Amino acid sequence: MTEEDVRRALSSVQDPELGKNIVDLGMVRDIVAQPDRLGATIVLTTAGCPLRNQIRAEAEQALTAIAQGRAIEIKLDAMSSGERDALAERLNDRDELVHSLFGPGSRTRTIAVASGKGGVGKSTVTANLAVALAGQGYAVALIDADVYGPTIPLMMGLPAVPPEMHEGKLVPPEAHGVKVVSMGFFLPDNEPVIWRGPMLGRAIEQFLGDVLWGSPDFLLIDLPPGTGDIALTVAQMIPGAGMIIVTTPQEAAAKTAVKAAKMARMTKQHVLGVVENMSYYICPDCGSRHHIFGRGGAFEIARLMDTRLLGRIPLDEATRESGDRGAPAALDPSTTVGAAFADLAQAMLDPDAAHTPADGD
Repeated sequence: MTEEDVRRALSSVQDPELGKNIVDLGMVRDIVAQPDRLGATIVLTTAGCPLRNQIRAEAEQALTAIAQGRAIEIKLDAMSSGERDALAERLNDRDELVHSLFGPGSRTRTIAVASGKGGVGKSTVTANLAVALAGQGYAVALIDADVYGPTIPLMMGLPAVPPEMHEGKLVPPEAHGVKVVSMGFFLPDNEPVIWRGPMLGRAIEQFLGDVLWGSPDFLLIDLPPGTGDIALTVAQMIPGAGMIIVTTPQEAAAKTAVKAAKMARMTKQHVLGVVENMSYYICPDCGSRHHIFGRGGAFEIARLMDTRLLGRIPLDEATRESGDRGAPAALDPSTTVGAAFADLAQAMLDPDAAHTPADGD
C-alpha cells in the first residue's frame, strides 16, 4: 500500500461546496501508508467549515474500502491565508470550474429552456419543470438567465433580495426544493438592466461559476427569448447542455421557435424536444378542448428538427394565478396542469418518451 493508493482513494471525495475532489483542490497532506494504518490530514478552507463532519466521514469510508484491516486515521486542519488565496486563484478559472461542475461527464444534466419569441410562457415552463423534477426526488438548480425580464423569483415565491455570501460565493436561496439564482435578486423594483453583450456574458459566467450549487442532478437555465448573447454564452461555457424549445401552437410563434432550435444545432447543443405551452383550453362546463391559439405548431417544429414533442401544457387561469403568488402549478400533480408538468418531467427522464397527437389533441 503506497501514498499514491491513499491519494487515489481520497480523490473520490468531493468538497460539496466547491464541486471538485479534495485531492485536486490541494486539501490533502501528510499522507500515511503504513502496514498497520492508513491516513491523511485534510485541510479545510476554514476551521469552522459546516461540512467538516461529512468530508471526514466520506474520507474514512474511501480509505476503509482499501484498508484490508488497517486502522484509519483522518485528521482535519484549516488552510492558511496563503493556501486559501492559492485555492481561490485556481477556482477563478471559471471555464474549468463550470466544465467540472456541469460539463460532459459530470453527474449534473444541464437543460437550457429557450423560445423564439417572448410571451410563450417559457419561464412558466422552466419554473414548473424544475418544481416537478424536485417533486420526483431530484436535486434541482435553476438559473434565471433572462436578465432583461427576470420573473423566476416571483414565480418561485422568493424575495427580491441579494443572496447570502460564503467565502466569496453566492449561497442560492431555495424554494419548493429548487436552488435559484436570478438577476431579479439584485435589482430594485422595476429597475431596468441596460447592458451590452459582454456584461451580459459575464453575469451568466458568475451565475455558473460563483454560486455554491453543490452537485445537482439537474441544472435548468431559463434563457431570454431569441438567439442573442446569453444563449451563445451558455452554449460556449456548457457545450454538453441540452435544450428545450417552448412555443405556443400558432404559426408565428412556431416559425420563430425554429430559429432557436437551429441555433442550438449550430452551437453543437442537443435539442431535447419541443414543449407546446397554452396548447388548449378545457371548458369547465362541458369538459371539451378548445384550441384557442390554433394547433399543430409544436408538432411541426419537432418534425422539422427531427426531435420529440415532449408535452402539451393546457391554458389555465390557475397557472397564472399560482405563478403570481409563488406557488407553481406543478406543486399539485392532481390537477390537469400539474399532471402535464409531471408528465413533462418524466419525459426528461425517459429518452424514448414523446408526445404524439391523439384524437382530441
